[in-house]
Amino acid sequence: MSRKDPAANGRAHRRRRPTGGPTSAVEAEHTARPGGRPRDPAVEEAILEATRKRLATDGYSRMTIGDIVSDAGVTRPTLYRRWPNKYELVVDALHHGLRAQRAAYPPMDLNRMAPVEAFAEAVRRLDPRYHNAHAMTLHGNFMGEAEREPALFEQMREHGNKPRCAELLATLLHLQDVGAVREDADLDTVVVLCFGSYFGDYLQTGQSPPAHHVDRVVAALWPTIRADACTSG
Repeated sequence: MSRKDPAANGRAHRRRRPTGGPTSAVEAEHTARPGGRPRDPAVEEAILEATRKRLATDGYSRMTIGDIVSDAGVTRPTLYRRWPNKYELVVDALHHGLRAQRAAYPPMDLNRMAPVEAFAEAVRRLDPRYHNAHAMTLHGNFMGEAEREPALFEQMREHGNKPRCAELLATLLHLQDVGAVREDADLDTVVVLCFGSYFGDYLQTGQSPPAHHVDRVVAALWPTIRADACTSG
């Protein structure tokens, strides 16, 4: 297996509306045409955002399609033209949020950043609350549904958590390649510790992490993984 695959698994240190008029402003979709009804992106956005809010406040089991259409200002037929059931709606809402989060990340040019700066920025992007203040509640709700709806939890793991961790791992592999990180550093464990730090902090405080959270994590871990010849920068 190539050590350049940051998403790889394992523990090797180096490596994966019904007919009629609209019911609200957002419901003002285009009228039907012979070729089909064009979809207004604003309507889908309203439904997805309403779903995400209900997931955070009610959780998957308690949230209802009735609550979502009411919150979004649409009708059940409008929603069901797009999503046949609650599960598929929630999956799309999850992916919608993850795309928005990724788009919010600033550019990251590893070749122009000092090693410790690159490490810190990759750790910062691990925060599930980056661009989503309700992310920890969503994680808790999805974990609480793990036995009843295991596929939903897997969606969070595969499309939310793993890509975040893979980015940090890719950064660390790059820093190994340029000689800034020890060749024998246990990078998988470093990724777990960094990602877990956000959950540990939230479980202790119930709040967003302090402004210096990343600095503290990096200060604790960088000296243990940096190459002997690499300075703190």
